[in-house]
Amino acid sequence: MQRSMARPGNHVIHVYESYASMLFRIAMVHLGSREDAEEATQETFIKLMEKAPAFQDAEHQKAWLIRVLTNHCKTMLGRGWRKREVKLEADALHATGDHEDIALLQLVMALPVKYKTVIHLYYYEDYPIQRISSILQISESAVKMRLQRGRQLLKLELEGDEPS
Repeated sequence: MQRSMARPGNHVIHVYESYASMLFRIAMVHLGSREDAEEATQETFIKLMEKAPAFQDAEHQKAWLIRVLTNHCKTMLGRGWRKREVKLEADALHATGDHEDIALLQLVMALPVKYKTVIHLYYYEDYPIQRISSILQISESAVKMRLQRGRQLLKLELEGDEPS
């Protein structure tokens, strides 16, 4: 199928300006590569232009974009040619330069996808548990459990890094 080369409308440009950096950060958490994160972000906005769904409000639109992005990231991760382990490009996630922040972010990136996704949405994007549940289409108790298990894994890693 050939895509139309028409210029996107002002609405799409506004949505891009509002959400592109957040979607890129989420894609980086999933994929760990700047190039892959850029591709996933672009594909998300292409789907927005192609589907042009009607949204109830801005939060519904934001949740839809995140859902499309995470689904695309999962598809990319499932491709046979792609390596399962990727290196974090810390500068792409707007690292503050603080070595402790970078180290913690690298530990989060090393978590299994189901844990790092909820931890990123909760701690880095400030989403409440109810919204994460809605975005990921899992129960609130599943979100809470994944947060708890993700924090436990991080705690084990952090305690293991401290000198005895």
